[in-house]
Amino acid sequence: MSIWVAMFIGACLGMIVATFLLSGSRSARTKAEYEQYIAELELEHQQALVNAQRRSVNTSRAVLKGKMAEQLAPLLPQFRYLPSDAKFLGDPVDYVVFDGYTDFRDGDGTAEDIEVVLIDIKSGGARLSKGQQAIAAAVQAGRVRFETVHIDFNEE
Repeated sequence: MSIWVAMFIGACLGMIVATFLLSGSRSARTKAEYEQYIAELELEHQQALVNAQRRSVNTSRAVLKGKMAEQLAPLLPQFRYLPSDAKFLGDPVDYVVFDGYTDFRDGDGTAEDIEVVLIDIKSGGARLSKGQQAIAAAVQAGRVRFETVHIDFNEE
């Protein structure tokens, strides 16, 4: 009977050892899979970071080019007006041009020759903002006027 007990104990111990060894190899395999997955995620993260930096630099360049175009526009051939007639605003439109004003001021033109033009400079694929579109619609609808505001510093 003692042989049967010894065999039973040996079988139990064998099952315990086999289970422990198999679970250890399974956990090692699972650990290796997770380490590979983490490495892939780190690589994707690095690539996303490089792409984000590249997009940021390209956007920054486009903004700088647009701002330079706004400032230099009166000196470029596409600008049909005298630079001395153009007054830079920047926002919500880039320029108010008093076309014909320099000639009138210098005695070479008449008051009827003066035209007020609102201009926004765009480069690349840039489009008018919603606010600029609303301003253009107001001008086209004739909702434009001239006002004089008098300020008296002697009043209390």
